[in-house]
Amino acid sequence: MPEGAAGVATRTLSFLSFDFGTRRTGVATGNTLLCRAQPLKTLATEGDARFAAIAALIAEWQPDALVVGVPFHPDGAEHENTVRARRFARQLHGRFRLPVHEVDERYTTTEALSCGAADADAAAAAIILDQFLNPPPLRP
Repeated sequence: MPEGAAGVATRTLSFLSFDFGTRRTGVATGNTLLCRAQPLKTLATEGDARFAAIAALIAEWQPDALVVGVPFHPDGAEHENTVRARRFARQLHGRFRLPVHEVDERYTTTEALSCGAADADAAAAAIILDQFLNPPPLRP
C-alpha cells in the first residue's frame, strides 16, 4: 500500500468524473495511485436512463467518490448550467450515497477539442478529474 507524507499507509482511492450536459454527459475514471484520468464514454441519455447508465458504471468501477465539473462564466459568475450541474451533483450523492466533489470546469471541452479528442465530452470529464487529482500548488 502507498505511504502518505507522514509514513502512514494510505489506500488508493478511485473516482468517476462527469462532464454534465443537458443532452450528453462525459464520463472518466482515475485514481490516487496514478493521479491520472482516462476518458471512458459519453452517455447520451437523460433523466432516469442517465442514472441507470451511471449506476451500471458505478457497479463496474466501484469508485470511492464522484467528481462533477461545474461550469462558470469566464469571470467566475454562475449561470444556468452552473445550477444544473450542482443539482446533478446533489442527485448523484442522493442516489448513490458516495461523496461528490465539484470542480470548476471552465474551458475543459475547449481544451479537449483542441487536443483532437474523438469523444470531447469524455475527454473533458478526464480533464476535470485530472484537475481534481492534481490541483495547482497554493500561492504563498
